[in-house]
Amino acid sequence: MAIVSLEQAKLHLRVDFDDDDALIENQMIAAQNHIERLLGFRIEKTFGSEGQDPIPASLQQAVLMLTGHWYANREAVLIDASPRYVPLGVREIVNEYRNWSF
Repeated sequence: MAIVSLEQAKLHLRVDFDDDDALIENQMIAAQNHIERLLGFRIEKTFGSEGQDPIPASLQQAVLMLTGHWYANREAVLIDASPRYVPLGVREIVNEYRNWSF
């Protein structure tokens, strides 16, 4: 189950039409899956409905940020653009919650 709703994602993306709903939903699911692989755990099993604590807003923000990036950059290569690292982006948010024990 997604930790952000389609409505939240569309608000974040500033999308007020329904034509891209399926695309946005797929990107949300992919973003959450990617973040969960980076974390090494399922977000909802640790937080949310199955966990003890509410889902951190920062993890929801990470899903929205990654969804927004993929929505704006639909191809694997940026042409005529200078890709830049976003400070305090998705990886920094995810690293706060990773279990670093070996």
